[in-house]
Amino acid sequence: MSLDDLEPAEEELVREWLRELNVPAGVSAGRATGFLRQSLAWLARSRGIGAPATEWFVSTFFREVHTYLQGFDGSARFRVRARIAETVAARRPDIVIAHSLGSVAAYEALWAYPHLKVDLLITLGSPLALPHAVFDRLEPGPVNGRGRRPPGVRRWVNLADPGDLVAIPPGGVEAKFDGVDSERSGTVAIHTFDFHLVANYLASSRVADLLGPGPT
Repeated sequence: MSLDDLEPAEEELVREWLRELNVPAGVSAGRATGFLRQSLAWLARSRGIGAPATEWFVSTFFREVHTYLQGFDGSARFRVRARIAETVAARRPDIVIAHSLGSVAAYEALWAYPHLKVDLLITLGSPLALPHAVFDRLEPGPVNGRGRRPPGVRRWVNLADPGDLVAIPPGGVEAKFDGVDSERSGTVAIHTFDFHLVANYLASSRVADLLGPGPT
């Protein structure tokens, strides 16, 4: 997966994300995605990460975001939400942990099926607050510029590495959504380079504290 594989709508999501990160716009040269490649190269240098890995990650992530958010009933979006709801209904977990785009799907599923009861929702590296690309396209949509905790969720904690390129704007979930536990939510440093990897989030002491003591 590369930038050249992106559809126009997917490219626009990348542009909106780069604007939110205040990345200088590249100068288009050659292929239409040339300016995106230049902007991502600047971002990679500023964060001390590899440009090829950054391009692959961005291309893959925003292809997945577009695939999920572009449709409604009968689409991948509907099927994913239904699958999450079926799993929660069958297993009745006290805690649901959702990472990255999965936090968007879990949020929408818990709204679409309000009878589902969850004691604690933990979102990790979430793009829920990302303007235009995600936040403004949520179901249900924001009311007066604000999202809300799903009705069946008793408590919601959001954690994000300060360098996570997906979880932007920093502190956005706590600032843009009502019902988030602001005392337990916030930043958590999980890794210098792999700042979005779910395994690193799950290995953090902050998540362990939320999950409580293990078996004795």
